Amino acid sequence: MNAAGEISVGVRDLTRRFGDFVAVNGVSFDVRKGEVFGLLGPNGAGKSTILRMLCGLLVPTEGVATIAGFDVRTQPEAVKRHIGYMSQRFSLYEDLTVEENIDFFGGIYRIPAGRKRERKEWAVRMAGLSDHRRARAAHLSTGWKQRLALGCAILHEPPILFLDEPTSGTDPVSRRSFWDLIYSLADGGTTVFVTTHYMDEAEYCDRLGLVHRGELAAIGSPAELKGRIPRAEAIAPSLEDVFVSLVEEQDRRAGPPAEVRR
Repeated sequence: MNAAGEISVGVRDLTRRFGDFVAVNGVSFDVRKGEVFGLLGPNGAGKSTILRMLCGLLVPTEGVATIAGFDVRTQPEAVKRHIGYMSQRFSLYEDLTVEENIDFFGGIYRIPAGRKRERKEWAVRMAGLSDHRRARAAHLSTGWKQRLALGCAILHEPPILFLDEPTSGTDPVSRRSFWDLIYSLADGGTTVFVTTHYMDEAEYCDRLGLVHRGELAAIGSPAELKGRIPRAEAIAPSLEDVFVSLVEEQDRRAGPPAEVRR
C-alpha cells in the first residue's frame, strides 16, 4: 500500500435516498493509489449502494465523490473508463465461451487492436483456462468463473478496481487464490476497492470501513480497529468483536431502524 500516495477515490458526505428511506447517510473517506480498501458490513448495510455510486451507476442524492480525479455526478463516463467493476454475479455471459467472453469485453473497453491478443492471452493464463478456451462459461466451476470475470474486468488495465462481494459462494481455496491475485494487482499500483461480509476476508485489506445502517461506523487498518476494543487478558479481539461492539453502540444511539420500503 502507498499510504502517502495520491488519492484514487475521494468521498465527502455521500448520501443516497430512495424516497423516504436513507440507504447511505453522509459517508466520507479517501482511498489511496495501490491500497486494498474494504467495506465490511452485513447484507443491506449500504455497501453495494456506495459502490454503485462510486462506479457511476447510481447518482448520489447529496455529497461529492471523485474517482481518479473525475466527479461521479458530472463525469460518469470518464469514471467508467478508469475503473474495472466485478459484481458478485461475475458479469459473465454464460452462453458464450471463455474466449468469446474475453472478446466481448475487449470490444466494450475498446482495447486497441494491437493489444487485444496480448491481453486476451493474459486473461486466459491468469484464469487458468488455457485448456478450456472453448468451454461455455456456464460449464465452468465457480472458482474459474470468478477468475475469468476478474480477467474481463481488468482487460483494459484500469487504475482502480471495484469488487462487489466477489468471493460470495466460492470455496476457501478459491477465495485465497483470488486474494493472491488482488495482492499482485495492488503491488502493481492498482487501487482495489472491495465489499465483503466475510470477517476473515476483511483481514486481507490494508484498511477497512465498517458500514452499518448506511453509515460509516469506523475506519482504519484491521489492527487499528481491533485496538479500539479493550483486551481481556491474553485474548486479542477479532474483527467480529469490533464490528459487534460498534453495531451495538450505534444501535443504542440511533434507536429502532426505520421501516424499509419494499
